[in-house]
Amino acid sequence: MFRSLTGILFLLLFLLAEWYGFQAVRMALHSAAPVARKTAGYLYWLITILVWGLGMWSLATRGQGHAPYKAYMTSVLLSLLLFKLVVLLFLFPEDLVRGVRWVVSRVSGTPTATGTGRAIPRSEFLSKLALVVAAVPFLSLIWGVVKGGTDYQVKRVTLRFPNLPASFDGFKLLQISDLHTGSFASTEPLQRAVALINQQNADLVVMTGDLVNNIATEVEDHIPTLAQIQSKLPKLSILGNHDYADYVDWTEQGGIEAKRANLERLKRNHAQIGWKLLLDETHHLERNGEKIAILGIQNWGAAMRFPKYGNLAKAHAAVEPDAPFKILLSHDPSHWDAQVRPEFPDIDLMLAGHTHGMQFGINLPFLKWSPVQYVYKQWAGLYQQGKQYLYVNTGLGFLGYPGRVGFLPEITVFELRRA
Repeated sequence: MFRSLTGILFLLLFLLAEWYGFQAVRMALHSAAPVARKTAGYLYWLITILVWGLGMWSLATRGQGHAPYKAYMTSVLLSLLLFKLVVLLFLFPEDLVRGVRWVVSRVSGTPTATGTGRAIPRSEFLSKLALVVAAVPFLSLIWGVVKGGTDYQVKRVTLRFPNLPASFDGFKLLQISDLHTGSFASTEPLQRAVALINQQNADLVVMTGDLVNNIATEVEDHIPTLAQIQSKLPKLSILGNHDYADYVDWTEQGGIEAKRANLERLKRNHAQIGWKLLLDETHHLERNGEKIAILGIQNWGAAMRFPKYGNLAKAHAAVEPDAPFKILLSHDPSHWDAQVRPEFPDIDLMLAGHTHGMQFGINLPFLKWSPVQYVYKQWAGLYQQGKQYLYVNTGLGFLGYPGRVGFLPEITVFELRRA
């Protein structure tokens, strides 16, 4: 019942947004010729119906091929809807005030501003202002699709640890995450990303989950590109929540056995790329007789009922006694507060992804905001509690909305220093 009520409320909200969008356009063209106003009205509803139709079809069939193009159709719907919701926020309060003033005038017998008992007219200025303000997030989302989604950024982070072995002082570790290769319509963007990765001359490259959106085959066109990633040491990877194909209905595709076969195929794809996939395992690095441990676990999420496939205790038990410094690769940042910090205080650094920074927000030196922060306490960048650090990479790819605003695709380069 709660879901039904929520659905009805959202439907009413969307209908109101469409109506107020139409009213704002009509008022903005108040001084135009009647033919122009009528033509604009017809075009408004024609475009609205077309966008809604294509957008809903794309959502309903998003798992049935041509996923990248369907994501673009969906994003057009969401962008226009956001535009109209902003208009609604401007004009609805004005209508409430107009309504109250009209009721008061009718009850008291006092003439309205027009000198008659008719409804008080809407402000043409406010309608135009609403359209201008609403254009800001709309154009931002369009820019995010055209440019932001593949505007790869290199972020550099220096971290100092007293227990880092001297042989690893200055060690350069590069992290990528959330490639979501099923979202790319061509191989060109990831070719640019790989070239940028190789320019960093990293000692070690790690990938912290979500190689695909749903199924193993999504990455296969990109394997030759990703295999070109260069690292002085063997490249390491883990699985994210999307890699298990939990969001696919396997009923008509062979059931649980087909799902298992898909996961095995994905594991083989990791190997073809040249990545060593860590499945609740520990990989040791050694220099001059000194060691550090890289722990990699399967997806483990504490938020929004994400699955807990990972077994950190198993990976931790495999750490050799002469490895005083530990780095954990774990896809979901909620793992840090839920288990890592309280149960494994000797893990020095955890590298995660998962959030994407929601691919939308404000990312300025003095202000960082994204809707995802209301779901995840740690959602982008570096966090510290005591001697332990967490870094949340905002991802290299995208999912759903085929773009990024504010939180651009990220390649993170860590320089580890001995304090």
